[in-house]
Amino acid sequence: MNDQPAGILTVSALNSYVADSLRMDPLLQSVRLTGQVSNFKAMVSGHWYFSLKDEDSAIDCVLFRQYTLKSSFNPANGDQVIVHGRVGLYTATGRYQFYCDSIRPAGIGTLWRQFEEMKSRLQAEGLFDPQRKRPLPAFPRKIAVVTSESGAVWHDICHVAAARNPSVSLCLVPVPVQGEGAAAAIAAGIYDAAQIPRAELIIVGRGGGSMEDLWCFNEPEVAYAIAASPLPLISAVGHETDFTIADFVADARAATPSNAAEMAVPTRRELSGAWQRLQSRMEAAAQSRLHAAAAELASAQRQLATVSPTARLAEMNSRVHRLAEQLYTASILHLRELQPRIAMPSYRLDAAMDALASKKSYQLQQIRGRLEVVSPRQVLERGYAIAMAGGKAVRQAKYAPEEMRLLFYDGSLQVRRIHHGNEEEGQL
Repeated sequence: MNDQPAGILTVSALNSYVADSLRMDPLLQSVRLTGQVSNFKAMVSGHWYFSLKDEDSAIDCVLFRQYTLKSSFNPANGDQVIVHGRVGLYTATGRYQFYCDSIRPAGIGTLWRQFEEMKSRLQAEGLFDPQRKRPLPAFPRKIAVVTSESGAVWHDICHVAAARNPSVSLCLVPVPVQGEGAAAAIAAGIYDAAQIPRAELIIVGRGGGSMEDLWCFNEPEVAYAIAASPLPLISAVGHETDFTIADFVADARAATPSNAAEMAVPTRRELSGAWQRLQSRMEAAAQSRLHAAAAELASAQRQLATVSPTARLAEMNSRVHRLAEQLYTASILHLRELQPRIAMPSYRLDAAMDALASKKSYQLQQIRGRLEVVSPRQVLERGYAIAMAGGKAVRQAKYAPEEMRLLFYDGSLQVRRIHHGNEEEGQL
């Protein structure tokens, strides 16, 4: 290392000293600067480099990637802008420059162009779609108000709400409504308002001002916060002729903050009228429901009558009687039709039966006569007897047993054999 003579500085040392001096000056660490953009360059790294100039001077500026990603405004050469940041020195080149942390349009023409670009972009994303807008609660009991605690807006809303209905509770969520960081604070305030216990509605607003003053309500982070709110939201920004992106995203837009209080808080007379209308609708609905129920009951009774067991049995009984009568009538008619067809065979059958009976009767008489001729009874009537033993007739004397029974025409006698020498004679 070469030693430097006393009192002589290196370039690096001088640049470091100047950079430290600038960094130690508090006035140069938070500066709002306005001018026209020139030599704008958007680098692949995401950093933006440009110059900011007025009629007499220019200064180099840089907006690093961590800030460009958050910016809703894309500057172009010739745009009039307002930047915020700090003054510093790039020691490698010894160049004095402005380190930005935010940029937004300043001129009316530039602001209006940026407004239209943002409006078109958010509309394409569906944030203005009427179908996503919710109705305001008819009788809110607690309302959160996102606005500045030092402005007239909070006072005006409280005054109008108290005059219309003092029972409605108002909760202030204090936020800055203008300047650097206001958009982020408003977005956070909307989220905080939605977390207030029993809150039913949110009012976001501020008083009138220039387009630059109202610009924080055109920032996309506020639009996204309004769209994401779980509670219905009224936008009350500026005067009646002022329009911001917040107005298009909100569920309802009020011409003024006082008008927002009128929209949100019904008067006692309005409440009474609403109650009477509601009561009338309830009575009409009840009458309509009663008529409908009576019609349904009558229809059910008719249907029940058709499926009743008693009615069903009566119907079946009547049907059985009709069928029996039809069957009887059909049987009589059928028999009448068959009678001529069966009469002649019947006559023929009767004649054949009579002839057969006569023939059989004659044959029977013939057989009876022959039987009588050979009948043992006829023999006995002529004076003969029959010896019986063991249920059989005794045909020879040598076979005659000791005892026998003699059958006569008119009776029988029990006899015993008598032996005389070689002859045997029967003796009674």
